[in-house]
Amino acid sequence: MKRNDASGSGRFRSKARTLMIPAAVAVALLTVAGIGSSASAGAGRTHGVYAMTNAAGENEVVAYRRAANGRLAPIGSFGTGGEGTGRTRLSSQNPVILNERSTRLYVVNVRSDEITVFDVHRDATLSRLQVIASGGEAPYSLALSPDGDRLHVLNNGLRGAGNITGFAVAPDGQLSPIADGTRPLSGEGTDPAQVSYTPDGRRLVVTEKATNTILTYEVDDAGLVSGPTVHDSAGDTPFGFAFTRDGVAVVTEAFDEVPGEAAASSYSLNGPAALETISGSVPNGQAEVCWAVITPTDRFAYVTNFGNGTISTYLIAADGRLRVHDPVSAVTTLAELSVRDLDLTGDGRFMYAIDINSRRVHAWRVRENGLLVDIGAFAGLPRTVAGMAAS
Repeated sequence: MKRNDASGSGRFRSKARTLMIPAAVAVALLTVAGIGSSASAGAGRTHGVYAMTNAAGENEVVAYRRAANGRLAPIGSFGTGGEGTGRTRLSSQNPVILNERSTRLYVVNVRSDEITVFDVHRDATLSRLQVIASGGEAPYSLALSPDGDRLHVLNNGLRGAGNITGFAVAPDGQLSPIADGTRPLSGEGTDPAQVSYTPDGRRLVVTEKATNTILTYEVDDAGLVSGPTVHDSAGDTPFGFAFTRDGVAVVTEAFDEVPGEAAASSYSLNGPAALETISGSVPNGQAEVCWAVITPTDRFAYVTNFGNGTISTYLIAADGRLRVHDPVSAVTTLAELSVRDLDLTGDGRFMYAIDINSRRVHAWRVRENGLLVDIGAFAGLPRTVAGMAAS
């Protein structure tokens, strides 16, 4: 059953947990917990980290407050009003995203084929604004346009044909479907992993793992999308990706989960839909690489190696070429099927990753030279956790 319900009524009532604590006691508790200085300068907004449970029955978001030193403190779980799969793997990047000002959080509900919109409060807590049908089966990945006026969802389709579907974003963050806003993928059973806008907002890019292809779509001034144009990936099983500010895409390649074969490639976008390889399949010696993020300086890309619990660092040259800077720059749990999703804070000072073995959010301070300094691991995640966003 599809819903477009912001009320949170009935069995999909939010599970946000509110503690009635006197203000003076609350301040003391936050100070003891090490998060008393977590409010952002200027805006007075507390920074947060958010992870999706993907639980069967009712999906939730687990929220943490982030201190000035990067450490986290849990602040509760918030019901999405939709349903997750209950499975321990969601093979995609960006099923949970924040807008640029970190005032809205968008989350997929894979089993119920919906998107949930949350208002992010100044104390990093959430309230549900909307639940809306995703326009397809099994929403896997979300992308906001650079101006924040449009959102596109990648619907996997699972065994059938997937699509990308567009929504207009109102000033209050709520979504409304764009007329004629759905476009197909390259075919059925393509197992897509991610959708994202290019930094100039003129294109959408999608990776398809099963077909070893990368799709590009053109976006016109009115926000209408045409395509796709299908490009061969430089390596097998293209998965997650991220862009530098000038539009170089760094794409991970899982190589069908073969141990030691994980790699990444880089591409430039020339012309309306052309994709040109810069560096093809630069291996890091790890296994089953998944997510990718790039620092605000455009110097370093970090990728998670789900197959063995490590994070690798790639150096990005000025021309977009890649080389491995450190094949094992961080470790969460040295085991198969562990570290998966990660995100950088907007200023690039901290990085967070979820590990389904330890069921923790792992945290690092990011040095200017790319070094990752461990600052702790924070409990509170279920084994089904999938997707995260940090502010």
